[in-house]
Amino acid sequence: MNCLTFRYGVIEIILAERRYYLRDSLIRPYKPDDFEIVTTLWRRAREQAFPEFQRAKGHTFEEDQAYFRDVILVNNDVWVAEAEGEAAAFMAIAGDFIDQLYVDPAYQRSGLGKALLDHARTLSPEHLWLFTLQINTNGRAFYEKNGFRVVKLGISPPPESEPDVEYHWDALE
Repeated sequence: MNCLTFRYGVIEIILAERRYYLRDSLIRPYKPDDFEIVTTLWRRAREQAFPEFQRAKGHTFEEDQAYFRDVILVNNDVWVAEAEGEAAAFMAIAGDFIDQLYVDPAYQRSGLGKALLDHARTLSPEHLWLFTLQINTNGRAFYEKNGFRVVKLGISPPPESEPDVEYHWDALE
């Protein structure tokens, strides 16, 4: 078989088939059937990460779903990490830009976020970049632990208009 396989403990990544395993987890392309569960986990993860921000912005779940459908899915390739046979995390990426990376609170600190970052590094092996809100302290610690460096502090564009952080990862660093 002509495929490249990596094994790190319980992680197996098969590049030729684009299937990535972490224990009983799988990273695969997003499917339309994922819409309800992915948008639900996205909402739960944001409510846990920055509850005051979520309350202040006041977006409904239906507005979140419309944004996911009309913006995230249109502008990105979306990957889903499964655990126990269902979607537990997702990443939206456009080229070397990670637009979204969220793990369901029930699966945080399980390795799914790192597996998605590792997958992003296979898609863009030289460079990755992203933004997160400054108040996302757990997310910031996660990115810094995984080799991302702060490039700039700023303000996100509307509708958020909140303090944010620009992070970059480079393969040579």
